[in-house]
Amino acid sequence: MVKQKTSAQTRIRAVTDHAVTGLAIAATVLVIAPLVAIFVYLILRGASSLNLDFFTKIPKPVGEKGGGMANAIVGSGILLAVASAIGVPIGIGGGIFLAEFGRGTRLANSIRFTADVLNGVPSIVMGVAAYALIVSPHISFLPMLGHFSALSGGVALGIMMIPTVCRTTEEMLLMVPHAIREAALGLGVPNWRSVLSITVKTASPGIITGCMLAFARVAGETAPLIFTALGNSFWSTSLNEPIAALPLQIYVYAISPYDEWHRLAWAGALVLIVLIVLAVSLVRYVTSRGVLKGAS
Repeated sequence: MVKQKTSAQTRIRAVTDHAVTGLAIAATVLVIAPLVAIFVYLILRGASSLNLDFFTKIPKPVGEKGGGMANAIVGSGILLAVASAIGVPIGIGGGIFLAEFGRGTRLANSIRFTADVLNGVPSIVMGVAAYALIVSPHISFLPMLGHFSALSGGVALGIMMIPTVCRTTEEMLLMVPHAIREAALGLGVPNWRSVLSITVKTASPGIITGCMLAFARVAGETAPLIFTALGNSFWSTSLNEPIAALPLQIYVYAISPYDEWHRLAWAGALVLIVLIVLAVSLVRYVTSRGVLKGAS
């Protein structure tokens, strides 16, 4: 009787194990399937338009065949570099304050609430805000204000990165065991040095992942750039002038009535997705190899 009961329990556990494993695999497939479907569709529609001219030449006027998006690729790199230079340091600094120095204070609660609200604000609202703060005002001693520019686009994207980086950094730091902090303080290490050299280093893989999530989110944004960077059909690398960007160029080509521009738009979307995947994969690879890996 006992053996039969044990055998029945074993079969139930085996069935439950296989069922849960199947559900986990199905959930994984459901998560990956949309990305694979989008990527395959972009390859089918855009791969045929990829050639050397696409990566080395600027757009040609309507009616002329050929041309490319070299200026938009470079422009996207500049915009994302400016955005990262603004969003990553401020976001990480805010996360460190929330997790290590301001825990439980009203200021920390206000910052946390603000970050959560900013995470849910539509990107077009960010673009309108950047337009009102940077593009619209005319101040004589601040020549970077009062016109469309790469700087204003980078600021808009950087502001969008801050809340994601901030909240991710806070959560990663809170996961670091208190015993590590206590051990450092017990050895006489100042609190600020313990946070920067030990706690942040331990949580660095998670912090880097959060930064890449924020980077991937803003890399394909178009609405904020319409109000700030505006776009440019020519070569421009100046932060004080309008600049081209892949999302903007794709948007302009996609809404046009020309088949040639539609093909280039599909090719640009494919390149944008590939660049984002490569950037995120590269950082994850470097992290896993230990170059940027913390002490965890």
